[in-house]
Amino acid sequence: MLKHRGIVIHDTDCGEYWAGRLEKSGIDTLGVHPAGGIDAHLTLAACADFVKTEDFLSFRDRLNRAGIRVEFEMHALSWLLPRDLFSKHPEWFRAAENGERTPRFNCCASNPEALEYLRERTALLASLFPSDTRRYHFWIDDVAEAKCHCPACESLTASDQALILTNAMAEGVRRTDPEGKTAYLAYCETLNVPKSIKPHPAVFLEFAPIARSFTRSLFDPADEKNAAQVNNLPGLLAFFGSRDAKVLDYWVDNSLFSGWKLPPKKFELNAGVCRADVLGYAERGFESVTSFGCFLGENYRELWGDAPVEGYFRILSEA
Repeated sequence: MLKHRGIVIHDTDCGEYWAGRLEKSGIDTLGVHPAGGIDAHLTLAACADFVKTEDFLSFRDRLNRAGIRVEFEMHALSWLLPRDLFSKHPEWFRAAENGERTPRFNCCASNPEALEYLRERTALLASLFPSDTRRYHFWIDDVAEAKCHCPACESLTASDQALILTNAMAEGVRRTDPEGKTAYLAYCETLNVPKSIKPHPAVFLEFAPIARSFTRSLFDPADEKNAAQVNNLPGLLAFFGSRDAKVLDYWVDNSLFSGWKLPPKKFELNAGVCRADVLGYAERGFESVTSFGCFLGENYRELWGDAPVEGYFRILSEA
């Protein structure tokens, strides 16, 4: 049986419309997500201002009174290590395949000064985005592959490097929230099990199979695309453990189905696939299941009416 059921929406959708729908949903967790992509550090900064406003605080209080806890999920690395530091500390940033340091995406996973700066900034970020669940989802940059190729990092896999950075963030979170836990995002290149780095005790698995197909269940062996996404799932669960393990899937992510461009396309849930996936995740020991639910707010309602998300909520309640 699942312990936690949720949905993730953009911070720009946190208002009266979603509050009313969530109060009747039966879920217990809302993830707030500043939009990703190459400008994620900018949307994160805007969200940090928004969560201080009376509008958001009232929204959050309303959900809390309905038994829904609020947490935050964001690509944070370029905010945690601002790119304008490159001119002063190029050694903090990653080396591209040609060996040249670049400020584009992520950072050097072997530089101790960069990692300490990451801890300090993560402590600040945790104070800006206090989590009702004590879980913090501060991810590396939103790119498929951007690891460091410097001599000290070259032997480390993308997953090893991501885990080094996640461990540093977990230590930073603990400076602000002594009981806080931090997500390792298994996503794109980091779906592979780390080889030479062990997780901090406060790190948990967050599995996000973005390259999946939605025509069949993720666990249908006949679908080669989905098989590639779950190939390492047993190893990831064995490595990180199933305690606190979380799914971040995309069944109701209309931003993905709309190509991350407005206006949103009309959405219809594939309930059969969603149900099979949720049961498959629960059977494998995941404690928490959620899905992005972006591009389904008021901008969607203006074009298509209320988004058909009740089926998703019902499937979660049945698991």
